[in-house]
Amino acid sequence: MTDTIRIFIADDHPVFRNGLHLLLDAEPGLHVVGEGGNGRETLAGIAALSPDVLLLDFVLPDMSGIEVLRSLSAAGSSVRTVFVTAGMDTPQVLEALQVGARGLVLKTSATALIFKCIRTVMAGEFWFGHDRLHDMLQALRSVSAPAPATPVQRLTRRELEIIAAVFNGSTNREISKQYGLSEQTVKNHLSHIFDKVGVSTRLELALFAMHHKLLDSGTP
Repeated sequence: MTDTIRIFIADDHPVFRNGLHLLLDAEPGLHVVGEGGNGRETLAGIAALSPDVLLLDFVLPDMSGIEVLRSLSAAGSSVRTVFVTAGMDTPQVLEALQVGARGLVLKTSATALIFKCIRTVMAGEFWFGHDRLHDMLQALRSVSAPAPATPVQRLTRRELEIIAAVFNGSTNREISKQYGLSEQTVKNHLSHIFDKVGVSTRLELALFAMHHKLLDSGTP
């Protein structure tokens, strides 16, 4: 990525906020354009500065990070939001996803992971750390999200089976063994599925399946 990524930091601890500011500005291709110590300052700063990425604490003095994200979504903001927090449980992470969060990074993470997270969400991906992906998919299976049941008529029976396997956290190799296919055939199916439903990662596909209730819709 050649363009500089413009970042806004929202956290109520000045020492952490200032330290993160210095670290980000020292990294080539990243630049902090503003800071907020509470929700109101953050919403005003995002509106005035239009940053690319918002690094948002989950708890702010006047409102929660989820409330900030809901307000940004209602205002039509295009900022990509990443929660930078001491910790979030699975229900909080799922709620954050449902209101538009692009990722989560812990305050205890290595600096290089924070940089990678920012660049990943700017590339259109989700970031929850490689070790969290399976847990996220498993958690999504147990959550009933309020979403309209919209059948996707172009999906074939085999594609629905592969979506279900991805939703269960299966790898391409595991899917190929389960259905007697080559790994290349599985990759081809996934490529077609991604094109049909407009996603680019397995996590996005799992979210799409949950929101559109594909696992309950049966064969198109």
